Amino acid sequence: MKKMVIRGGRALKGTVRTGGSKNATLPIMAAALLSDEPSTISGIPMVRDIRTMSELFKILGANAYVDSNMLHVQPDSIKNFSAPYDLVKTMRASIYVLGPLLGKYGKAKVSLPGGCAIGLRPIDLHLMAMKKLGAKIEIKHGYVLASAKKLKGARIVFPKASLGATVNAMLAAVLAQGRTILENASKEPEITECINFLKEMGAKIEGAGTGTITIAGVKKLNGVKKYNVISDRIEAATLIAAAVITKGSVTVENVCTGHLELFFDKLREAGAKFEIKGGSVIVKPYKGRLKAVGITTEPYPGFPTDVQAQWMALMTLAQGDTIIKEKIWENRFMHVPELSRMGADIKIDGNTCIVAGVKKLSGASVMASDLRASAALIIAGLAAEGETEIRRIYHLERGYENLEIKLAGLGANIKLENEDSI
Repeated sequence: MKKMVIRGGRALKGTVRTGGSKNATLPIMAAALLSDEPSTISGIPMVRDIRTMSELFKILGANAYVDSNMLHVQPDSIKNFSAPYDLVKTMRASIYVLGPLLGKYGKAKVSLPGGCAIGLRPIDLHLMAMKKLGAKIEIKHGYVLASAKKLKGARIVFPKASLGATVNAMLAAVLAQGRTILENASKEPEITECINFLKEMGAKIEGAGTGTITIAGVKKLNGVKKYNVISDRIEAATLIAAAVITKGSVTVENVCTGHLELFFDKLREAGAKFEIKGGSVIVKPYKGRLKAVGITTEPYPGFPTDVQAQWMALMTLAQGDTIIKEKIWENRFMHVPELSRMGADIKIDGNTCIVAGVKKLSGASVMASDLRASAALIIAGLAAEGETEIRRIYHLERGYENLEIKLAGLGANIKLENEDSI
């Protein structure tokens, strides 16, 4: 098992490129199962979640392999319709195969999902959507058993916007009979990406980027010869936050800047210095301390829950008190005790944190609890005095490709070591 060791205090300098979006790639991979023809997805991040989904595809009978950051999916040999617990427990996005299997083959057996331990994260909205489309749903021995002779279009109103449930509903509905209307659907950029891919497959969908998505079912879908996935907005925000906290001079390339407008607004309000040129964000040094600026996490276009931990790390050194409200997941403050070990002054009150900015952080031995908490501890470690050891760093591998290498390329003193090394 690896740990990450950081000696902080260096201003980052140089140019770094954001990789492809994990959260966009996973729904697109699931969508590729809807055709009998092969599809190729380029620009994907080589992270553990992508490898896990590829392994799941192989269990189903689909051929999925990666060559030079290009994922090739050949779905015409699916003979197994069961997604086992051993794989699904490690990655929540495995539930995305429910919609395609049910819509195309009329049956699916999918283990209840796992992933980061940041809250209950039930799949009730996914199952509600499948039932509305005419599926019979049972839960037995930790598995979802779904069946339908033929799904039929329906009006589905989500009580709250959910990226995952919107993905599964779309993937089930594109081959259903008749028209499906999804109301209060997710507006996330990753949903728009999935819709764009489905349209290239021949699906008839309208309403990308809005709360109402209309789908006219078709009889079959074709493969996509090459689809280039968007860059990862969460990785971009993480790299930018790392540059800002170290008062660095860093150009972050390949950024979908329109997907991070509220993040940029908050950075400006805090006093960070940067400019946006096309698809690049140029971070510049600033004097003194950042100003405390509060955030409330909300569905897109609100402040992303996946950047909440990174923002908290930034605010530990800001001047004043920062109020951070987490409205998406009920257990997403597990990084707070670890930041406190580094000298941060943070109090938790329900779904709210109050961060009293301190003048410095000190390196310490800390433990990562989930994917984004890992990123927050790295950001804090880059600015802290002395050495920071981050254990359970394997969480980072789920969503960041070679983050330590990218940061080292900017001058960070950062490396991976075996946890038992002295």
